[in-house]
Amino acid sequence: MVKVTFITANGARVEAKAAVGDVLLGVGQGAGMPLEGTCEGQMACSTCHVVVAREWFDRLVPASEDEEDMLDLAAGVTRTSRLSCQIELTADLDGLTVHIPGQSHDMQRR
Repeated sequence: MVKVTFITANGARVEAKAAVGDVLLGVGQGAGMPLEGTCEGQMACSTCHVVVAREWFDRLVPASEDEEDMLDLAAGVTRTSRLSCQIELTADLDGLTVHIPGQSHDMQRR
């Protein structure tokens, strides 16, 4: 199992457990995070944008050029921003911490 900590826009910490191989978008959605994922992981939107804690960012597989292009469309992008649909969890990511940007809204949840 891999533990992931989501930090919401208001500073609340939400811990989730996932299996190696799970995608961060699904883990976040399962934990109630406002990650819409409109394109269902096809990198055609930026509605699953997260900000990875600086100490974890360099442990991730680098973003592809397509992901970087999609991040250009996201609000509140930082140097450690990623699309959660592109982060596959590995044993090395046990303890990963990500921040949910304040601009995140899941329009499918009311």
